[in-house]
Amino acid sequence: MARVDLHLHTTASDGNLSPTELVRLCARNGLEVIAVTDHDSTESLPEALAAVEEFPRLRLIQGIELSTDAPGAEIHLLGYFVDRSDAAFENRLRWMRSGRDERAREMIKKLRGLGLQIEWERVEEISAGGAIGRPHIAQALVERGYVEYPAEAFDRYLGRNGPAYVDRPTLRPPDALELLLSNGAVPVLAHPSYVVQKDSEGGEDALGEIVAGLKEAGLAGMEVYYKDYTPEQVESLATLARDMDLILCGGTDYHASGNPGEPEPGATGPPLETVAALEAVRRRSAPT
Repeated sequence: MARVDLHLHTTASDGNLSPTELVRLCARNGLEVIAVTDHDSTESLPEALAAVEEFPRLRLIQGIELSTDAPGAEIHLLGYFVDRSDAAFENRLRWMRSGRDERAREMIKKLRGLGLQIEWERVEEISAGGAIGRPHIAQALVERGYVEYPAEAFDRYLGRNGPAYVDRPTLRPPDALELLLSNGAVPVLAHPSYVVQKDSEGGEDALGEIVAGLKEAGLAGMEVYYKDYTPEQVESLATLARDMDLILCGGTDYHASGNPGEPEPGATGPPLETVAALEAVRRRSAPT
């Protein structure tokens, strides 16, 4: 098991564990440093910080995950050491969450047009007050027996090429990087292999070009250790990250989704040295 997991979700976005439940699971699994990185939301962080107080050997990094759109690709950016007192930052997040609600309503309309009777009220209940996302709709589809697992809902209906997919207002990668940097957060590219899956042409060359552009705009790190990466993928991404002078990050992207075989927190992750490297970037970028 890893000692560090820097990619975890709670009920504040599309995870199924409360912040307290997630922290306790991470402690049971022997983790020493974790980051809670909910989608477009920092609302889980006060509860998570309070929960960590029960476990003196466990440290929490306050984080976030932002979705962005680029030509031919969907790019997710993680931000570490976010400042929740930044009013402009929080206002921007609220705008992004409102776009998620509108998108979810449109997706439910499409599903109903396909004969799948999903109710908005039930999706709201599943989200438990968090930022509504596709995983909540997927869970509603599971409950109604239309699919067996949430992953199947994405494969058949909710994925980017699915019949119920709807775009939503998102930031462009440079704008998301600027938002994170202005907040004082350290920006990291999430699950980079998913980027090239969206861009079917170019493969590693396309990813290299994307990462180079993000690096120029302020990217500090890249996920190399990820829940389902093969050793060959880890090696290839580690080489790219080192070539770009990026910090090698990672985590399980844990949601407690109910999908079979989902790795628990700590199943993979970066070394403790990654945390020190992220802290060094934060100190260098801090206002004097």
